[in-house]
Formats: sequence, C-alpha cells, structure tokens
Amino acid sequence: MPTITRRTAGLLALAAPFAAWAQPAPGLPLRITTVFPTGSGPDVVARIVGEKLQARWGRAVVIDAKPGGAGMVAINGVKGAAPNGSELVVVDVGNMSINPLIFKRLSYDPDKDLVPVALLYKTAFFVAVGANSPHKSVQELMVAAADKRKQLTYGSNAVGGPIHLASERLAHAAGVEMVHVPFKETSQLYTAVATGEVDWAFGSIATAGPLVRGGRLRLLAVADSAKSPAMPEVPTLESAGGPKGLYASTWVALMAPRGTPAATAADINKAVNEALALPDVREKFATFGFVPHPGPAQQVLDLMQEDRARYAEVVKRVKISID
Repeated sequence: MPTITRRTAGLLALAAPFAAWAQPAPGLPLRITTVFPTGSGPDVVARIVGEKLQARWGRAVVIDAKPGGAGMVAINGVKGAAPNGSELVVVDVGNMSINPLIFKRLSYDPDKDLVPVALLYKTAFFVAVGANSPHKSVQELMVAAADKRKQLTYGSNAVGGPIHLASERLAHAAGVEMVHVPFKETSQLYTAVATGEVDWAFGSIATAGPLVRGGRLRLLAVADSAKSPAMPEVPTLESAGGPKGLYASTWVALMAPRGTPAATAADINKAVNEALALPDVREKFATFGFVPHPGPAQQVLDLMQEDRARYAEVVKRVKISID
C-alpha cells in the first residue's frame, strides 16, 4: 500500500473542499427556471450556459421557461426549493431591483429569498424609431417632444418595467413630457414603433434587432458610455443630442434559493464564468448584443442596489404602484 506522507496528506486536505465543489447536488438533475418565454434572448442564453454545465458535470441540465406574473411564477417555484444547488432561476433587473419598488404585495423578497450565483450578461438600450419616422436623430426627437403642440409617444412592454422607467428618466433629464403607451407583449411594442403607432421606444439588439435588420426600425442612439460593438454605426445617446450621462441597460443573472451554501454557489459561479469565457459562447451572445460578465456573485448584489436606488426616484416621481 502506498505510503501517505505528511506533505501528501496536507495536499489532500487542501484538495478536499474543491473535490466537494466538483458539482452541486451530484446525482440530481440541475433545473434552471427562467422568468422569460421560450425562445427569447435570455431563455436562449440559459440554454447555452446549461449545455456547457451539462458537458462539464456529465449530468442532465433542464431549462424550464415559466414567464408570467412579473417573474413571480418562476421565482416562487424556486425560492422554496432545496438549497443544494439543484434548482436555480434566471432573473433580470426588473425582478430584483424594480418589483420591490412598484408592487404593494410582492410574493417574494429579492434580498431574502434568493442568493446571487452569477451575472450572465448586460445589454444596453437603444433609441428605436420606425424606418419612416421623420426623426433622424435623438436631438430631433427631443425637439419634437418639447413642442407643446404635439404629443410625442413612447412605448414599453410593461408598466413599471425597465423600458418604461428608462424612458421616463430620459424624458426627465431632457426636460420634456411624453405620453407612455404600454403594450402587453414585446413583439407588439416594436411592431407599433415600426408602424408609427408610437413614436419611439427603448429596445435592445435582442428585442428590436430583428425589425432593424428587416428594415422596419432605425436605431438613433445607444444609451451607453460607448458605442456598441454589435452596432458600431449607432452613436451614443449623448453624442446624438441626448442628455449627458444618461445610460440605460438591463442585466440578467442566475440566482439560487436562500440557504444555498456559499461553497455550492461558488462552484456554480466558477463553472458559469468558465462557460461565459468560451469563444463560442461569447460569439452566440454577441448575436443578441449581450455582453458576458464573468466575475464574482457580488457584482449581482451591487447591480441590484445601484438600480434600485436609480429607479426609486423615477417610481416616486411618476407614482407607479401595482396592487
């Protein structure tokens, strides 16, 4: 029998924790529930990452799309699951930062019921108008909005959602008033912009991109500090005549039920980060304009707090409250 030296024993002791982290809840399938509909950009991202985790761990990874209820359907189904790493949920800024501000009765507590595992991506919003819109720049759009004889309209896919609140931030920063036209479905929103039913809307490459590529929408600017690598011909909001320093984006993250051991969350975080760094994954993300953000789970908590503070002022000013 081989002799275990003191040095070998020490190395084994150091390796033991990492062996335990090899994969969470071994023997069980990993279920990742998303708050997004099947086929949407975030849902596709979850499936891309899920495939990499399945290959890494050699176990089944099931993606379960449960949209509805402003994310409550999916989150409620995961928050009470066994905290062993076998149940995760994909959420966004609306679920984690905005819902607590606008819902009088929220069926989950984003700060207490879930713990962050990994930030999957961030994506900036673009100012989109119809291909036949008379507005050729953000400056022209803001001039039209300032004209009291007109009622410039903007659309969103949800009252109190990221697009609605970002649009109100833009209007406030520009010192203009615009009429909000909400839609129930994202596809309805951008079709309405394309037909001129509403004057403009914020949108991402994933949501507005198909109609842009189809020649039905134009992008006037990106609400970011720099141009988007996916759409380098589109100027930044500030350089196109918009308010200075106004950035608008959304992010998507992976969360686990509260009580999930830090070691388990750390192992999943490491596996997800490795997946996000793969060239083929980054290439697939780029088709949606998604920028992967591998890193510690703490960045999710930071974004939750920053965006909640940013949007709290808007919610209060616009007086948004949902029973």
